[in-house]
Amino acid sequence: MDGDRPYDLVLFGATGFTGRLTAQYLAGAVPAGCRWALAGRNEQKLAEVRRELLAGHPGLVEPAVLLADATDRAALRKVAEAARVVVSTVGPYQRYGEPLVAACADAGTDYLDLTGEPEFVDRMYLLHHERAQASGARLVHSCGFDSIPHDLGVLFTVRQLPPEAEESAVSVNGYVRAGGTFSGGTFASALTAFGRPRAAAQANRERRAAEARPAGRRIRTTPRGPHRSAEARAWALPLPTIDPQVVGRSAAALPGYGRQFGYAHYAAVKRLPVAVGGVLGLGLLVLAAQVPPLRRALERLHGPGEGPSAERRAASWFTVRFVARTAAAQVVTEVSGGDPGYTETAKMLAESALCLAYDELPRVAGQVTPAVAMGDALVERLRAAGMRFEVLGEVPPHAPRRHR
Repeated sequence: MDGDRPYDLVLFGATGFTGRLTAQYLAGAVPAGCRWALAGRNEQKLAEVRRELLAGHPGLVEPAVLLADATDRAALRKVAEAARVVVSTVGPYQRYGEPLVAACADAGTDYLDLTGEPEFVDRMYLLHHERAQASGARLVHSCGFDSIPHDLGVLFTVRQLPPEAEESAVSVNGYVRAGGTFSGGTFASALTAFGRPRAAAQANRERRAAEARPAGRRIRTTPRGPHRSAEARAWALPLPTIDPQVVGRSAAALPGYGRQFGYAHYAAVKRLPVAVGGVLGLGLLVLAAQVPPLRRALERLHGPGEGPSAERRAASWFTVRFVARTAAAQVVTEVSGGDPGYTETAKMLAESALCLAYDELPRVAGQVTPAVAMGDALVERLRAAGMRFEVLGEVPPHAPRRHR
């Protein structure tokens, strides 16, 4: 990476709700001497964010302000060429994300975002992975609640298994619980994804045809249907999120996950009526997203840029419990933290950016997952920042396997 570039880090989309939270987190976390900038299309709003940061953090190195619209490829090229790492909070990414990814792939600039949109991630792989490999850029999607707790949580979990697990079959179930609200940007991204099932399926097929598969290893990320889980002590509902795909790609790239690896991703719901209501509500949302007038009406209900109060965020929380098994061992871990949709997402994105900018990391390039790009270094950063990665229990390698 070019150390002569003017900026170590650029935050693109700093005036949105999540962008402001990320800027505020960075203002308290950037190391001395960090050269950073706030980027977006509205100079007045960017200056306002900068004033807020300087007022709240005396002695902060003043970030620069860079003007660029998400559709202005020439301006985005200048941003990418000036930075070592670019972070984007501008979604839905299917609509607005590709020009910045392209600029970073061309410039050899590391790129991070918050996307949970599978079609966008697959399209970016097809369009820009090879060029990013050639330029040395790391393109790392899904660095918020989608999918840091799940991707790094599974990495942390398989690290607890005995060494012989690398040559055996490993299965992991993840159970998500959360108390909080989602962002307007997340809602808009979900509607975009739900409204394009055929396009998403086509992008996924094209990527599978183009992407090399790990030799001698098998990766599976298909969950069971809704069921009562003894492991979670709750009803387990398959989650239609990008997280299993991210975990599966990490498992394909990292041999420590075993010769055969399976991951299943669920929401854990205590009460059956709530579980049934959740399934029905999600089904109705998916159907409504197929009808353009209904999709536009839903988008107006909860638009990007909106978010809950600080008090509401402070009361929010999440946990993800992982149960990993081999033929002879079992381990149970948990990743947990505060408000998943905003506060912790801003923290995860900001710490990912700092990790790419400053930590000693594996030499990789192209489109890679958080676990592949940053792995244990990011786990340690997030633990130091207050997120919990804990081992709750384990069975010694010689103990018999527990059955459900």
